[in-house]
Amino acid sequence: MGGGRSLGWRFGWLWAAYAVSTFGTWLAFDAFPLIAILVLHAGPAQVSVLAAAGLAVGAVVAVPLGPWVEFRRKRPVMVAMDLVRFAALLSVPVAFALGRLGFVQLLVVSVVVAAAGIAFTAAGGAYLKALVRPEDLLVANGRLESTTWTATVLGPPLGGAAIGLFGPVLTVAANAVSHLLSAVGVYATGGREPRPARTDVPPLCVGDLLEGWRCILAHPVLRPLFLNTVLVNSLIVAASPLLAVLMLGPLGFAPWQYGLAFAAPCVGGLIGSRLARRLVARFGRHRVMLTAGALRACWPLGLALVHPGTTGLVLVIAVQFGLMTCMGVFNPVLATDRLDRVPADRTVRTLSAWSVTNKAAVAATTALWGLLAAATDPRAAIAAAGLLLLATPLLLPRRGPASRHERERTRDHG
Repeated sequence: MGGGRSLGWRFGWLWAAYAVSTFGTWLAFDAFPLIAILVLHAGPAQVSVLAAAGLAVGAVVAVPLGPWVEFRRKRPVMVAMDLVRFAALLSVPVAFALGRLGFVQLLVVSVVVAAAGIAFTAAGGAYLKALVRPEDLLVANGRLESTTWTATVLGPPLGGAAIGLFGPVLTVAANAVSHLLSAVGVYATGGREPRPARTDVPPLCVGDLLEGWRCILAHPVLRPLFLNTVLVNSLIVAASPLLAVLMLGPLGFAPWQYGLAFAAPCVGGLIGSRLARRLVARFGRHRVMLTAGALRACWPLGLALVHPGTTGLVLVIAVQFGLMTCMGVFNPVLATDRLDRVPADRTVRTLSAWSVTNKAAVAATTALWGLLAAATDPRAAIAAAGLLLLATPLLLPRRGPASRHERERTRDHG
């Protein structure tokens, strides 16, 4: 991505920090549910609560963090959030070694990690916007997106092997260490960061808490993008556990086959993220975002056609590959366009509102689709999600005001 174009040593440290923490997160993919099942002997209801509560409660806890982070230097906040995640995750192997690990602790840790992750991501978006030039934002976001897909390809298989050899608790310890290393990397970016100006509005007032959503919903381009992204992500994620139930249950696929069906298509995400900048240079940001955003909604319905055997596995891999490729193109372009349109003094609150809504919607939709699958069957619920996704391109913005960078580029060439 970007043909080796240098974005400076400070971005290099930030990129390294992002890479190590992202890889650690994917290395420990599904470690908490496995600890609940294998170590604590939790039942299906508890495992479902663990999966949903971390997202839902973490999102609620993160709401006041947005305005709190907005008016503070972003680098110290990012370091602090990494250290919070390090301490919370490290408490799990420590408690296990002392024979004191319980389900409540797993629940609390998942909430703390989710809330700290939202605050870190929001602060990171604002910090990235200040760290690189506007014309380099797409290159930077493309590199971060490529890193995400690479970690998604490599992390779960390596984590699965580590879990098989050493147990799930060790992968949680590795994830904790990855956040400690990330904190070191973020700190190493250095530089002087001015303290953001603060108005005379009282800290953490209701207006501050709602400012992120107001910024999104009042914007003619951000509003449809927000609604589209939240709905698409929710429906895609809601169908994922149902696909696992279908493949590992009635269809009789082996766990390694399901893992392959999940990991292999992520190469498509890596390819898409590498192509994003070239496509934008040739066709323009809005056209690429509109096309990739529409195409990513066309694939998931095919998962309802999965059947036993090799051809069924190939079908799942092909559908997921197409979906991941489109998402790999769409995500960095969306991230760049969003940063370009949000005022600098509202970046953190806007990104926090976006992330909080997305996580809460994913948790609610996943629970709702679980009930739908129980009332019908997993295949019918997957098909329902796929059909609804086909309507989501209608929410994408057809036109809107040019972004700040696009206006500047037009003026420079005028």
